[in-house]
Amino acid sequence: MSLLEDFNLAVSKSKELTKRPSNEELLDLYALFKQATDGDVSGERPGGFDFKAIAKFDAWAVKKGLSKEQAMTDYVVLMKRLQESYS
Repeated sequence: MSLLEDFNLAVSKSKELTKRPSNEELLDLYALFKQATDGDVSGERPGGFDFKAIAKFDAWAVKKGLSKEQAMTDYVVLMKRLQESYS
């Protein structure tokens, strides 16, 4: 299976977890997904009291410079770990 196929399968399986991952794990999944699909974060950091948007932006910003391929690989590895823990 190609990396893209593995990644797409992991994304679909992320919706099938029987337990909700921690907020940190969810942010890591989000950041790796965005880095893999969109590349480096762009735009300005959200301000005000939108704490969820700020957390998501910051999590994605940490992945800045990570290649799309490495982000896909990291996402697949994280999902395998979560599936073992939460399925």
